[in-house]
Order: sequence, then C-alpha cells, then structure tokens
Amino acid sequence: MSLAAEAALLEARLRMLREEIGHVDMRIKAVSDTLRLLGGAAPPAAEAPDGEECCESSGRGSTE
Repeated sequence: MSLAAEAALLEARLRMLREEIGHVDMRIKAVSDTLRLLGGAAPPAAEAPDGEECCESSGRGSTE
C-alpha cells in the first residue's frame, strides 16, 4: 500500500474516532447533568479543571 493511501485511511479513521469521542463526551455530559439534578454530583476533587475525570491515583488506599 502506498504511503498516500495509508495516510488517507488513517485520516479517515481519525475523523471517525473524533466523531465517536464527541458522542461519548455528549453522553458523559448528559449523565453528569442528570446526576447533578439528582443531587449526586461528584466532589470537585474528583474532576480535573477542564471537566475531564482525573486518571491519576491519589495514593489513598494504597498498601505501599
């Protein structure tokens, strides 16, 4: 397969993945909004400043 053809396929896949990420973001926002309305919002420390969930471990509960 030529590099140009491979690049075109990768670009198409990237567009598709970006669309899917957009759909997931909308679903996450809808669930978050519903939880807030129900009074079950996560504490602010559980969310990153940009609204994305933190992935780093806080070290709590560690047995090390």
